[in-house]
Order: sequence, then structure tokens, then C-alpha cells
Amino acid sequence: MPRLRRSDWYDIARDMNWTLKYVTHDEAFPPALVGPMGDTSPTTWWSWDEPYKLSYREYVYNQVDKDAGVAAVGAAIARSHLFDQLDEGWKGAIKAHFGAVTVSEGQSTLAESRMGRFGLAAAWRNMALFGALDEMRHVQIQLRVAHSLLDKDQQFDWAHKAYHTGNWAIIAAQSHNDELFMARDVISTAIQLTFTFETGFTNLQFIGMAADAMEMGDVEFGALISSIQTDEARHAQQGEPTLKLLLETGQKELAQNLIDVSFWRAWHLFATLTGPSMDYWTPLEHRTMSFKEFMEEWIIRQFMDQLEDIGLEKPWYWEQFLDELDWYHHSEHAGIWYFRNTVWWHPDAGVSDAEREWLEGKYPGWEKKFGKLWDTIGENVRADKVDASFGKTLPILCNTCHLPVFKIPGTTSHCDPRQSVHGDRRYSFCSEPCQWIFDQNLERYAGTKTLIDRLIMGDIQPPTIEGILEYMGITPDIAGDDAARYRWATDREPALPTGAIAA
Repeated sequence: MPRLRRSDWYDIARDMNWTLKYVTHDEAFPPALVGPMGDTSPTTWWSWDEPYKLSYREYVYNQVDKDAGVAAVGAAIARSHLFDQLDEGWKGAIKAHFGAVTVSEGQSTLAESRMGRFGLAAAWRNMALFGALDEMRHVQIQLRVAHSLLDKDQQFDWAHKAYHTGNWAIIAAQSHNDELFMARDVISTAIQLTFTFETGFTNLQFIGMAADAMEMGDVEFGALISSIQTDEARHAQQGEPTLKLLLETGQKELAQNLIDVSFWRAWHLFATLTGPSMDYWTPLEHRTMSFKEFMEEWIIRQFMDQLEDIGLEKPWYWEQFLDELDWYHHSEHAGIWYFRNTVWWHPDAGVSDAEREWLEGKYPGWEKKFGKLWDTIGENVRADKVDASFGKTLPILCNTCHLPVFKIPGTTSHCDPRQSVHGDRRYSFCSEPCQWIFDQNLERYAGTKTLIDRLIMGDIQPPTIEGILEYMGITPDIAGDDAARYRWATDREPALPTGAIAA
């Protein structure tokens, strides 16, 4: 076989479908695990065809090369002082990444494994097993890099620890992962995980941050996530053929709903993780593009073109999403910084005079929306009232995305806080799409508890700030603080009046 061209044997080797005789199709492929096949014969799905062809021999050869490349870069960095010279805000960005992403790759392993067993075509199952191997590699390689940095900073321990805590940020990430990775049938998973999440949004985290990392001189992190993204780009292609077959079986409405739900959930998660990393925690001189510019390139232009080519529409809330591009991640960043003692990294405020000028240029109106907030915080810092810049109470959290509920002046009405009553509980939401996701499937969502719900219902003891921090796993040696040691405020003399930069 090695002497044959791959085209001579590949289709026979990877596409072994057959009609079952000793069990029924539903016994081998339970509908609850497979998902909505439509009113078609199982053989309809045998036409499933992945765009990216790969043999196991090629897979191993490629992965060995990539692992060797990352290991070589890591070994070289270990002999240098490059990491010590990195900006503290950037270090915070990669700590946030490791904590939020590393173990979630293990959840993707489980999702890929389910598709590798219950996918309706042998070609699909074959590609999904490669995907499972990919995701296992992603967990291992990120843990290896984070572990090598433990002797420099104990906050890197959260690459492994984060998902074993009740931290508010991890509750939000876990809720998203349960929605897209863990609690769906394989047809829905292929659309929500591999199409919406991996084809669309992981490009923001991996390609965008890889570019910033290389610009920063953080060669190891740049090589690491570039290596991961090449895997994602391959196994993400399970989504498109699955989506096309779902449309061919007459289930366009269902396909559109799956896209609409997963797009909004992924948008809020990545706006919280990637938005601040790109627009605040990356030093100004090393920013390649703004977060909004990356969104416009990878989501608005490329991903949406692909979606419409398949035959689906933009999500019904599209104009609301475009509105949030200008302010949502800025609000999340302000919240993370204000409650910085509840996270496992040191977030950079990123609001020096030069940075505020950049933000106003990239997001006209930023000063009007956020300038006064940061002016007030800066005044407190200069008056030796740093304690006043820490949150003393907790914000209302959304029962869908588990992220803070904001009201920003000048934004559209869909951003107003919303509530629904179901049974004996009142649920709060950050936006109209989050309320829509929740209300359309109460059986799926009504039992969820935000961190605030857990506090009110007695799950967190004692019900104090100290008890909450202990519940979240935050100890004094881990708790975050301002990455720049407040230089952005103390060096800003005299204080500029609100709107001075915009003027």
C-alpha cells in the first residue's frame, strides 16, 4: 500500500459503510445521540464528504513535526530571559488564555469522540477521530508550556486548576462549553462546535493572538497557538458537510436555530476573553489590529460569506451584534479590571493617555461611554484610594451566558437588562438574544445557577466576599491586581478632563 498513490486507496480505506443486520439502525445509532436525521434513509448520510483528506500516516508525520517545532522553541526560550522581559499585561493575557482554554480542549476531545462513534458516515467518523487526537494534543501541549512557567509565576497553575473551581469566569466558560461541546447530539455538535465555534471564532483567539505574540516577541506562545490552529482548521471542516446534509434533508429552520444560538454564545465568550487581550492587555506598540477589525475580517466578512453560500441567513439579531462590537468587550474589560481580585491573572487597565487616544480612534465614542469611569478610577488611585477601585458588591449575572449584565448609555434597547419568570424563579439576562436562547428551551436551561444564584441559595458559605473568593479558588497569592501597578493613573498628571482626548 505505501507504493500506491493515496488516491488509489483512500476512499476505500476511509469510507467503509454497510447496512446493519444484527441490530437495528436506531440501536447502533440512538436518535438521542445522533440527532435530527430528518425523514430520510440512513444511507443518505453516506454521501457525507470532508473537504480535507488525510491518512493516518500523514497525520502522524505532520503532528510530529509540529510538536518538535514547539518543543524546540520552548527549549530555546528556557535558556534565555525572554519571558522575564515580556510586558506584564501580555503575561496576563496568556494566563487568562491557558486557564479558560486548556482544559476545555479536553471537553472538545469528548465531543469529537462522540462524533467518532455516532457520526452517520464512516468518513465523518474517521475525521472525528483525528479531531479527538487533535484535542488531546491541545490539552497536553498547553499544559506542558504552562507547567514550564510555574517556577516563574504560580498563576500559571490555573491552566490545569481553573476548571476544577467555581470561579465566575470558568462558570461562564463551562456554560458555553456545555452548550456547544458536551450536551448536544452529534449532528448539532458538528454544526455548533466545528462550524460556528472552530470555523469562526477560534480564529480570533488563535490567529489574532498568534500575530500579537510574534509582534511582542513571545515566540513560544505564538508557535504554540499557531500549531493548535492548524489542527482546528482541519477538523473544523466536519461542520460544513454536516450542515449541507441537514439542509438537504429539509431541516433549514433547525440548522438556522443551531447557528443563531451558538453564534451568540461564542460571541459573548470570545468578546470577554479575546477582546480585552487584543485591545487592552497587548502593549500599544505591539497591537496588529483592533479586536473589532479582526471580527470584521474573520466573522463579518469570511464566516458570514461562507454561511450565506451554504444557504443560511445571518442570525436574526445581526444588527444588535454589530452594535455590541463597539462597546461590549470594553464593558467586560472594565468589569474584569474592577473585580480583578477575583481572577487568576493581572489584567492591565490599558487606559494611558496614548492608549485612550488609540481606543477612541478605533472605537469612536469610546471616551463618551467609558472615559468618565476611568477618570474617576484614576482620581481615586492618585488620591491613594486604591481600595475604592475594587468591587465591593457583585454584579447581576446573566442566566444564559453567566456574564455581567450591563447598561451602557447610548446603546440599543436590546442591551437593556431583561428578566423572565418561570415557575418560582426569576431569571436575569444581559440581552434580548440571551433571553431568547433561554426561553425557547426551558427544560435545558431553567436549572442553571449563576454565581449570584449560588450565593443567594446558600451554596456559598460564608456568604461574604471572603467566602466567595474561597469558593472561586482565589487565594491571596493568586488574586489579580493591576498589571501596570497603576502607572497609567499615577503618571497622568495633570488629569485630563473627560472627553479631552476625543476633542
